[in-house]
Amino acid sequence: MVAAKSSRVNRQYKRKYRIRNWREYERGLRSRGDVTIWLSEDAIAAWVPPKNGLRGGQRRYSNLAVRTALTLRVVFSLPLRQTEGFLDSLLRLMGLNLKAPDHTTLSRRNQIVAVPPLTRSYDGPIDLIVDSTGLKILGCGEWNAHKHKASKKRRAWRKLHIGVDAEGFIVAAELTASSRDDASTLPDLLAPLEVPIRCFTADGAYDHRSVYDQLSAAGTESVVIVIPPRRSAVSAGPTDGPWAQRDTALERIRQVGRREWQKESGYRQQGRVENSFFRYKSVLGGRLKARHGKAQRREVAIGCHILNRMAELGRPKSCAVVS
Repeated sequence: MVAAKSSRVNRQYKRKYRIRNWREYERGLRSRGDVTIWLSEDAIAAWVPPKNGLRGGQRRYSNLAVRTALTLRVVFSLPLRQTEGFLDSLLRLMGLNLKAPDHTTLSRRNQIVAVPPLTRSYDGPIDLIVDSTGLKILGCGEWNAHKHKASKKRRAWRKLHIGVDAEGFIVAAELTASSRDDASTLPDLLAPLEVPIRCFTADGAYDHRSVYDQLSAAGTESVVIVIPPRRSAVSAGPTDGPWAQRDTALERIRQVGRREWQKESGYRQQGRVENSFFRYKSVLGGRLKARHGKAQRREVAIGCHILNRMAELGRPKSCAVVS
């Protein structure tokens, strides 16, 4: 008789879900297959850019037209040639006398097209929650490598760092090499933020003194930093400033335990950024289609805009809104 493998989740803390609103639940499942795509009037009017008055050939497609095509490519995971054909058919069905950017134009301008920043309007300081995940870029995959004993050297990936607010909207994103640690990416995440930080939540990878100092400079003096210290961490003695919060967390963990400290400090908010990673990979996939580093950063930026737009509209993940 073989003993059953014990679950890693403590039954005492495992939540139980029960669906009571079956009518709304089934309607939501059916609506996931409803694919609705349209182009706004502003996008149609700005499809062809105005002449710049310089000598030489003029651009045939505006930045908005290129971003529209790249957005469709990211949503439906299409190669560049299929993206061109898909957008051409969409313009033809809408009865518009417009042409889709060709695949060579998309490949070239994917490295230079401007993507709007991930900004939102806030009345005051925000709560920032950050984390990172991996996105594949090369290789044949784990299953194929295991089956055919393929080399793992060709498999490569990039690290996606994102920061979300208390409502789960992505406010900062950065794509780096897989070898770069999380703490060194924090300045790049804080740079586009135009509001101070009230509370910062991250995992143990950000347990560095430099992180506390950078947050103190970027936020208010009373910024709350919720970072679990490493299990081998020791107190640094009497200190002032934000680093003293780490000693306070260490003392509280010794008193009540790490699990209880996570409840008291609000560290469970880390699940918001993990949910964003789940939505990103569920909707857009866990692999980057672009080959060039600059194009990969724009692909990630467009993907974050798509997730924010879907969250604002409250639409199912199979709906794409291009404006």
